[in-house]
Amino acid sequence: MLAFTADEEDTAAYGARWLVERHPGLFAGCTEAIGESGGFTFHAAPGRRLYPVASAERGTAWLKLTAHGTSGHGSKPNGDNAVIRLAEAIARIGQHQWPVRLTPAVRAAIDAISDAAGVAGAVADGADGTDVATRLSRLGPAAALVAATVRNSANPTMLRAGAKVNVIPGEAVAYVDGRVLPGCEAEFAATLDELTGPEVAWEYAHHEPPVTAPLEGPLVSAMTAAVLAEDPGATVVPYCMSGGTDAKQFARLGMACYGFTPLVLPPGYDYYAMFHGVDERVPISALQASLRIMDRMLTAHQARD
Repeated sequence: MLAFTADEEDTAAYGARWLVERHPGLFAGCTEAIGESGGFTFHAAPGRRLYPVASAERGTAWLKLTAHGTSGHGSKPNGDNAVIRLAEAIARIGQHQWPVRLTPAVRAAIDAISDAAGVAGAVADGADGTDVATRLSRLGPAAALVAATVRNSANPTMLRAGAKVNVIPGEAVAYVDGRVLPGCEAEFAATLDELTGPEVAWEYAHHEPPVTAPLEGPLVSAMTAAVLAEDPGATVVPYCMSGGTDAKQFARLGMACYGFTPLVLPPGYDYYAMFHGVDERVPISALQASLRIMDRMLTAHQARD
C-alpha cells in the first residue's frame, strides 16, 4: 500500500492519524511499513560511509505549562506574579540534565557505529553519562546519529503572557517540546512534576508514544542488501530517530515501522542542514540512486513473500 499523507509536521490529525482512525481497513494485511527518515549516506570519515536505518523513534510530548497569579498594575509590588512562577519553572526545565537511558535500538546503533569506526568493545550494561559521553567522543562526526537519543529531552519553545507592559497578568503560559525514549514515559512525567513544582500546572498539548521495531528480520535484511548493492563497502546501522514521523500512527495498526528513504549523498553534502530549510532539496543523482535501491529492495522482499 502506497500512502501519501499530509500534516506529518504537526499532529497528523489530517493525515496519517485520520487514515488510521477512520480507514484502518485500507491497511488490512500490512505488517510492516517504511517511511522517512533513514537510509541516507552519512560520511563518518574519508572512505567510511554509514547508512542509518531508523528502527525506533522517541515519543512526542509537547507540553503546555500554565501558571496563575494575581493580576495588577505593573508599578506596584506583587508577590503573586504568574510570569515569575512560569519563568522559574521554564528555567528549571531548560537547565535540567536528563540521565542517560540506553534503549536496545540506541545501544545497537552505538555498537554498530563503533564497529564501523574501529572503536573496540560494546557499550557496557549500566553505562552512565560519563561512559557514554566518552564513547561518543571517539566516534567523530558519526556521534551525531545517536547523541540526541541517549536521553529524554524537554526544550522550552514558546511563551505567552500579558497584553500591556504596565499590567501584571493573572496567567502565563509556555510550551515545551518534549521527546521521550521508549520505556521512559513514566520517568519523564515524574520529572516534569518535580521541575514545574506545585505552582505551575502542565499537560500534554500533543502526545504520541515512542515506537520500536525489530532490529533484525527479512525486511531489514532486504533494505541492507539493497543499499550495499548500490554502495559496496558501506555499513548499514540501526538508529533511533530523535524526532517523529507518521510511523507513530501506523504502528497503532500493529505494523513494524522503519525509516528508510535511501539517498546516496556525495561527501560534503550537509543533509541535516537541509531539513526545514528554505530550499530543502537533494541532488538528482541521490534521487536516481534511491529509485534503484527501492526497486531492488521491494523486488527482493516481494519475491520472498
